[in-house]
Amino acid sequence: MKNLLPNDWIEVLNKEFEKSYWIKLVENVTTAYNTSVCYPPKNSIFNAFKHCAFKDVKVVIIGQDPYHGKGQANGMCFSYLGNQKFPPSLKNIYKEITSDLGVNMPMNYGDLTFWAKQGVLLLNVTLTVEQAKPNSHKKYGWELFTNAVIETISESKKDIVFLLWGGFAQKKESLINTKIHCVLKATHPSPLGANKGGWFGCQHFSKTNFYLNKVGVKSINWELKWKNQPPTLFTL
Repeated sequence: MKNLLPNDWIEVLNKEFEKSYWIKLVENVTTAYNTSVCYPPKNSIFNAFKHCAFKDVKVVIIGQDPYHGKGQANGMCFSYLGNQKFPPSLKNIYKEITSDLGVNMPMNYGDLTFWAKQGVLLLNVTLTVEQAKPNSHKKYGWELFTNAVIETISESKKDIVFLLWGGFAQKKESLINTKIHCVLKATHPSPLGANKGGWFGCQHFSKTNFYLNKVGVKSINWELKWKNQPPTLFTL
């Protein structure tokens, strides 16, 4: 399964592939994909890494696990390929970007590959899921792997912006050297979290760019536009 990872990630994570948890993880994932419907498609499991090379990482956004409906997950947290009801969390992310940066976000387009290619690692803590069963692969061992990813970024780089949204993501702060990285925290953008306060008005997108500019790194263009897709009737 590691052959699905790009080369520079294989190099920095090489020790992980020798550990017993990884061997068991590969067995669990292989069995799951052979015996049930799982997402994302197997060749997209590591898309967060494929679209954002280790050398290019500027920002890390941490999610929980993939969307569990057909044709929705594409291997990056919060990124959405479906043409069904737009995910509420992503809708609230777009609302905050519009409020924060004054740009219009497309409520019919949820593919965040454009962010990833600019250096935003869209990392789910668990990278696979069974159809219609959220968190079903939580105990497979993915978290040991993704914890290692976060620690490796923290130890090997500097001036990375970590966006920790909600209590689950914020637990990962213990893996990050906050003396050399920027950690921004807010409530989760899901309706349950956002409506309690602390999401809307967090200004994480402008704050991220302010920090990157301060340390001499090119900022992120958060604006997304339709890419050869006919508009569908998602609304705010």
